[in-house]
Amino acid sequence: MAANIQILLVDDHDIVRTGLKSFLESQGGFEVVAEASDGAEAVEKALESQPDVIVMDITMPGTDGMEATRQLNTRCPNCRILALTVHEDKQYFFEMMKAGATGYLTKQSVAEELVAAIEAVKDGQVYLQPTLAGWLLDDYRRLVDQVPENLADESLSPGLEVLTARELQVLELVAAGLTTPQIAAELALSPKTISRHRERIMNKLNMHSSVELIKFAIKTGLIEL
Repeated sequence: MAANIQILLVDDHDIVRTGLKSFLESQGGFEVVAEASDGAEAVEKALESQPDVIVMDITMPGTDGMEATRQLNTRCPNCRILALTVHEDKQYFFEMMKAGATGYLTKQSVAEELVAAIEAVKDGQVYLQPTLAGWLLDDYRRLVDQVPENLADESLSPGLEVLTARELQVLELVAAGLTTPQIAAELALSPKTISRHRERIMNKLNMHSSVELIKFAIKTGLIEL
């Protein structure tokens, strides 16, 4: 039996944390191992409990979620951080991703989406709402427009042609938002095999983060927005 995903909840509202804990633990497969009401406490509790996933609010008194994420990205590198916030705002989104978050979800989302987001970031994937993926596309287009035409030549960068047929299948499913176990089930392979395929894809495309992989998937049309 797989171990429960261990979670640290960070929010300055007690009632929010209580509601999240009750919901997640009622789903099975999740265990809230610690709670924090601000960023400084989040860093302390994360170092003590070493959770798999930290569900991080952004706007909090004292040390906010962005600063806590920056610190944890260095001090607790195995802790995956999912931003859960009221802010559906580009500036907050890009700042949190830059700080080291691997997922971003607004509190207006349905509860089931929180479950999927936690499972995805636990597997080392990026989880974004569709509108946020659109922001990544806009950012990519803006960056391309700023690069001189001779440097933006697509032929200078590896493309889909460097991937095997199986790697293309895996990349397409990653771009569709499936978790590693879901991809494994879809392709009748083991999760470890899928993880190896993901690593080879990143190496072949010379990419170092899941955000880069998502941007590549958008650019090549694997994600339709």
